[in-house]
Amino acid sequence: MMKGKQERSTIEQPQILKLVENVEKVVVGKRREIELSLIAILSGGHVLLEDVPGVGKTMMVRAIARSLGADFKRIQFTPDLLPSDVTGVSVFNQKTMEFQFRPGPVMTNIVLADEINRTSPKTQAALLEALEEGSVTTDGETRELQQPFFVMATQNPIEYGGTYPLPEAQLDRFLFKFQIGYPTKSEELEVLNRVEKQHPIETLQSVMELETLLSMQEEVKKVYVQKNVKEYIISIVNATRHHHSVYLGASPRASIALMKAGQAFAYIQNRDYVIPDDIKYLAPFTLRHRIMLSSDAKLSDTTTERIVKDVIDQVRIPAGSEQAQ
Repeated sequence: MMKGKQERSTIEQPQILKLVENVEKVVVGKRREIELSLIAILSGGHVLLEDVPGVGKTMMVRAIARSLGADFKRIQFTPDLLPSDVTGVSVFNQKTMEFQFRPGPVMTNIVLADEINRTSPKTQAALLEALEEGSVTTDGETRELQQPFFVMATQNPIEYGGTYPLPEAQLDRFLFKFQIGYPTKSEELEVLNRVEKQHPIETLQSVMELETLLSMQEEVKKVYVQKNVKEYIISIVNATRHHHSVYLGASPRASIALMKAGQAFAYIQNRDYVIPDDIKYLAPFTLRHRIMLSSDAKLSDTTTERIVKDVIDQVRIPAGSEQAQ
């Protein structure tokens, strides 16, 4: 888990800061993780959380949904879950003598895909179109999803029994992958104090309308990315493909993801341009799940986090890219 650069993320955008502080009424000591989740939402991406049970994954996404006044659904992934249980199904109505579509839980604003690696690959794949295209296709008909649309998927660590590792195509659809981690002693004491009489999630109020969030998403797209910064992104991603410990490097989708995340990160800091430090900060969360290690690297206990750090250290930072030209 990347702990060393939490101070790098400083929110200057007033509405986003208010949103983060509202979520922090429920989630203690996890500002970086909240910020990363909001960066994903602003850039139209999705998040994969890999962590042990009970550290607050569900509570964080519920708090974000409440703070935005967004529709929220939870899908508990189990071995017997079917694709239609995710996307929806057409049911024959005997009164009208017609088939009627019953939307699945994925057709909402914010989805918690809980323990996604406990279901079969076929059901995991039911999310692919929703994650990438913002739509689902059932019975030959494509249906657009509500906007904004955000999926936060959780999974147990792969070494746990009864899990199905997500395939590369599925992992590549997630903008970020990170962990929440255990709280410190003081943070855990604060959690106990807050839930002693009533859980704060029960009284949490919305502080932003969905229309405002949609407007922000459009503003994020206008954040300027200089050519040198784009080349810096490409150099980092390309370096993962040629690293001696990597069997499969990051795809062009990773370059797009890193650029869009950089735009959202600059936006929450009230900048209308992306700088290389934005990319350096976000690269570990964007690339670590998009890299496949070679067999030798796995045997030597090399991690994807270490490879991304090596790549960032090796790639030269472009000169003259501190501001928009």
